[in-house]
Amino acid sequence: MHPHAQLVTRFYESFQARDAVAMAACYHENAIFMDPVFGRLNHDEACAMWAMLMERGKDTKVIFSAIEVDDASGSCHWEATYTFSKTGRLVHNKIDAQFGFLDGLILAHRDQFNFYAWTRMALGLPGVLLGWSPLIQNKVRGEARKSLDAYMVGRA
Repeated sequence: MHPHAQLVTRFYESFQARDAVAMAACYHENAIFMDPVFGRLNHDEACAMWAMLMERGKDTKVIFSAIEVDDASGSCHWEATYTFSKTGRLVHNKIDAQFGFLDGLILAHRDQFNFYAWTRMALGLPGVLLGWSPLIQNKVRGEARKSLDAYMVGRA
């Protein structure tokens, strides 16, 4: 198995084991993470995000598949099933991840998923009616960022 495939496998196996420290060890110190909810995060923010999501997502289940890598980049499909804490609604999010590697670690990690599908699952009727709108999506982004910032302050 290619070393980068081993790295991606270790990252998601650590996620499955709810081991945020092991996940963080997979990231390069200059890593950048991006997704539709949290936006662009630096190394410390990304590591804190995963730790926060694991602490709050007591019922989170993760599966991963279709790892494809080469010496510089890679991809993976993963799915997370969890209860969204703000609404108590069940979410089954299907995510496609893209990676860039440097020095045997993840330098760039971008998760892509259908934000509107996520809002429908996480928010229920408001998500169905307005989850497509920039107003609701920006509100979700703002709340996610505020939550991450508060979590990071609490850990300092």
